[in-house]
Amino acid sequence: MSLLDHGHAPPSFGEGSTQVALDPRDEITGAKVFAVYGKGGIGKSTTSSNLSAALSLLGKRVLQIGCDPKHDSTFTLTKKLMPTVIDVLETVDFHSEELRPEDYMFEGFNGVMCVEAGGPPAGTGCGGYVVGQTVKLLKQHHLLEDADVVIFDVLGDVVCGGFAAPLQHAERAVVVAANDFDSIFAMNRIVAAIKAKSKNYDVRMAGVIANRSAATDEIDRFNEATGLKRLAHFPDLDAIRRSRLKKCTIFEMDSTPEIEAVKTEYLRLAATLWAGTDALDAMPMKDRDIFEFLGFE
Repeated sequence: MSLLDHGHAPPSFGEGSTQVALDPRDEITGAKVFAVYGKGGIGKSTTSSNLSAALSLLGKRVLQIGCDPKHDSTFTLTKKLMPTVIDVLETVDFHSEELRPEDYMFEGFNGVMCVEAGGPPAGTGCGGYVVGQTVKLLKQHHLLEDADVVIFDVLGDVVCGGFAAPLQHAERAVVVAANDFDSIFAMNRIVAAIKAKSKNYDVRMAGVIANRSAATDEIDRFNEATGLKRLAHFPDLDAIRRSRLKKCTIFEMDSTPEIEAVKTEYLRLAATLWAGTDALDAMPMKDRDIFEFLGFE
């Protein structure tokens, strides 16, 4: 039986989107909130951690929340893999009132607060539940009140209802992409998910971070066609790769002209996001259209 059979109008959600209203008690207030998305393996965690570090160096109190079950979002900030929210909840049989902030929140580089949400075992649960429980814990312990900026580093290009959950909290969404077909194809689908969420939540697109790319011509061409803009560009430098292997941020690497240029770009990006970006009304393409748009004869 349909909604109309009950005399109710259908919900005004995004196309193919099932959404529920966010409980006002779970809203993040007082901090700028960003959600970082992008194709799996594109460098979102490296980008998120260096962005968190840059914001902290600008004097902001930063909280980074890793939303990947492999819980490696913050290890360049903390120097090791930290226990996840799900890990510590299991130890108290999911009685969250028994937890203390220091059980799951760890201080990283320059005071960045680091939380790894974790996730259920593969194929057994919903990442959205984990994100929701993490936000509730942070609010319960008043940790969100101590943050100027909250950064959600979100699992790969998965934009199901579960891993789109950070979009319910974010003010702006950022997509990390390389200058190649697969990254831009994934970005297009992520933009579609963000546009669907924006019908019911405050989240809007901030723009694109070009990463691991010598050039940005294909990203720029896609941006022009869809109404996006490039916020920053980080080339495919071995120094950035090595910083992750050394378990440190780019700001802790020995100085070279290349590293100084990357630091400057991260600080510029941090200042841009803090100052506020336009809400982009991007128009994603249909899969078949973007395939033709990006393809070669």
